[in-house]
Amino acid sequence: MRSIWNGAISFGLVSIPIKLVNATESHSISFRQIHTEDGGRIRYRKFCELEDREVTQGEIGKGYEDADGTIIPITEEDLSSLPIPTAKTIEIVAFVPADRIDPLQMDAAYYLQASGAPAAKPYTLLREALKRSNKVAIAKFALRGRERLGMLRVVGEAIAMHGLLWPDEVRAPEGLAPDTDVTVRDQELDLADALMDTLGEVELEDLHDEYREAVEEVIAAKAAGEALPQSPEPATGGKVLDLMAALESSVRAARESRGEDAAHAEVKSLPQRKTARAAPKQTGGKKSTSTAKKTAAKKTTAAKKSMSKSGQGQGTAKKTASKSTAKKTPAKKPTSRKRSA
Repeated sequence: MRSIWNGAISFGLVSIPIKLVNATESHSISFRQIHTEDGGRIRYRKFCELEDREVTQGEIGKGYEDADGTIIPITEEDLSSLPIPTAKTIEIVAFVPADRIDPLQMDAAYYLQASGAPAAKPYTLLREALKRSNKVAIAKFALRGRERLGMLRVVGEAIAMHGLLWPDEVRAPEGLAPDTDVTVRDQELDLADALMDTLGEVELEDLHDEYREAVEEVIAAKAAGEALPQSPEPATGGKVLDLMAALESSVRAARESRGEDAAHAEVKSLPQRKTARAAPKQTGGKKSTSTAKKTAAKKTTAAKKSMSKSGQGQGTAKKTASKSTAKKTPAKKPTSRKRSA
């Protein structure tokens, strides 16, 4: 890979000669501007406004326009002799935990390549120190006409540097959040969690630029004089206004897309969170039937006991009444029989 900057890493009193190499590359399809009537290229020619003639790239330099319109020429020699230590040096100023870096500050990424055999030992020392500390190095460096902030970290067996925006270059998200009070229910959060779990994780290596592939197909078809590929029809589903219904549909669609059957695709109610108020326990049907049977048995037993006591009372009353009648009724005298002579 071709280096875009040569310098050194300043690690205390240790100097590590390095080369700066781009860590990323763009695969975007570039287009040329053309004249739509005849397809001719549209080119921008560079003219000197004083001489009114086209100039070559070698004749073009840099200049700073002052407030009154005066142009002050600035040469590469002027920039190379800037009175700052970072003109040709990546100066490490601190080591901090990686989570201290706001991803919003991330800019272009570079690889730092050891320049020559003398750089091998200090380069390896810095790499291993970063590994063992689980920290990243914060550095300052100058590139393309201005001083920048950078973050050094280990990638494989190499050291990478991410350009960082200065803190005052990151805008605060003021006035972007909804300005109305919104209440999110636990059921909605549960469904959102279920959707996140269903979508799961993904290997970033499996993702690819489908837009670029589609553009390449269009270019190939036009070059071959063939019909252009047709875009798929958009889904014609009705607009879902209910957030809960939208979440449930999303969970169902995500599960079906992962090859789960219809039974697994059904959205089941999730258990309540600990913070939610516990619902009162409901008695199951079996327990109710058992209780009813026990209650009916108790009532039947009580009724039998009551009837038994009632029967015993009636028998005692009958006996008492018969005794009383026997006392009141006088005994009959025996009838005397006459003997015949």
